[in-house]
Amino acid sequence: MAKAPVLTPQAEDFPRWYQDLINKAELADNGPVRGTMVIRPYGYGLWERMQQEMDARIKKAGAQNAYFPMFIPQSYLTKEAEHVEGFAPELAVVTHGGGKQLEEPVVVRPTSETIINEYFSKWVQSHRDLPLLINQWANVVRWELRPRVFLRTTEFLWQEGHTAHATYEDARAYASMIHTDVYGDFMTNVLGIDVVLGRKTAKERFAGAINTLTLEGMMGDGKALQLGTSHELGQNFAKAFNTTYQLQGAEREHVWQTSWGVSTRMVGGLIMSHGDDNGLRVPPRLAAVQAVVLAIKGDDAVIAKVREIGAQLEAAGIRVVVDDRTDTPFGRRAVDWELKGVPLRIEVGPRDLENGTAMLARRIPGGKEPVAIDALAALLPGVLEEDQALLLRQSRERREARTVDVKTIDEAVEAAATGWGRISWADLGAEGEAKLAEQGVTVRCIVAADGSVPASDDQDGNVAIVARAY
Repeated sequence: MAKAPVLTPQAEDFPRWYQDLINKAELADNGPVRGTMVIRPYGYGLWERMQQEMDARIKKAGAQNAYFPMFIPQSYLTKEAEHVEGFAPELAVVTHGGGKQLEEPVVVRPTSETIINEYFSKWVQSHRDLPLLINQWANVVRWELRPRVFLRTTEFLWQEGHTAHATYEDARAYASMIHTDVYGDFMTNVLGIDVVLGRKTAKERFAGAINTLTLEGMMGDGKALQLGTSHELGQNFAKAFNTTYQLQGAEREHVWQTSWGVSTRMVGGLIMSHGDDNGLRVPPRLAAVQAVVLAIKGDDAVIAKVREIGAQLEAAGIRVVVDDRTDTPFGRRAVDWELKGVPLRIEVGPRDLENGTAMLARRIPGGKEPVAIDALAALLPGVLEEDQALLLRQSRERREARTVDVKTIDEAVEAAATGWGRISWADLGAEGEAKLAEQGVTVRCIVAADGSVPASDDQDGNVAIVARAY
């Protein structure tokens, strides 16, 4: 009788495979309140590495970290009409506290444009206070009707950047720089996901923005996932909160603003972009554990050697874990590490010691080969870079193979059944976008004819990327 697979095969049921993997790889669990999640240590380790990589890039872009309250007076949200209208269905509102009804209800933070602008209006007085570049790492709450762990949860973790600038041009340039140099660089070169950078249509823009820049990734089943956004807010919030600065004379001018964010949704994107029927495949540059050294048997010499190898690899700059839990069968431990997607396994047993070798298992391309123990520390950094490049190449090849040029709405819907469609925005337009939405297909972004980010929606040659999405 054939042994049942550890995970539901992707080809059989992709959503079930996703849920199986989250459970079996011990990434997260459902929280006690519908739509919430408990992020387990291994899953949180992935998020911590994302935070570290992102935080370094954000600080390089000149932003400083701060923190603002999670409770926001309801009146703040009503100051920007489009903003409150966009978020109203998702708001969690507190009406009682300390056993009493509150004089004014407070909203649990869905995003922080309003409360941050309340303080920007106090902190910005003259042109010397600009640009003001703030970021916060926080949780947010948006009441989710169709939750899915990491992808759509009522509470999730994220970073949200908020900036104020003296001119439209400065704000526009900063939003673009975050889009490309911070988010694009991280997702391409660390997550190994070949994202498409574009601009959202007017229908899909962030509530209260004049332009939204997005990064869209193709998942293993051909659907799209929005992995991050950077917004030009214009002066909408500045006017609502009277955030102004003094020019050289007595005249005052409203600031120009941006906001931008990525969230724990990226963990879901990582799973669905790189995972296979054996589990996760974690990009080496992201991995909290790049290599695990496993003792096959509880032999004293073997235990000593795996610890020695672990120390050598750590000294070589590799993030390594030594697994000498020989009271647990080797096969089970190997499967667990494979499920977790650790890029490299170095397996050592008594016979390996006799030969002066270890068995190197590479999770990303697959396969095993014996390697001289003395060569491991010098060899593995290059192997990790090879495997990082392979994931990005596979992501790009999948997107290119499953994206087709189409000319009609019917062809676009057909393309979205298995991947993405590319259609002229001049041919589709807002009317065609609405017709696609009726069939569960959305315009993920608009790109220029050469694949770059267009300066405006109606730029000649613009192409719409259409897909079914998470």
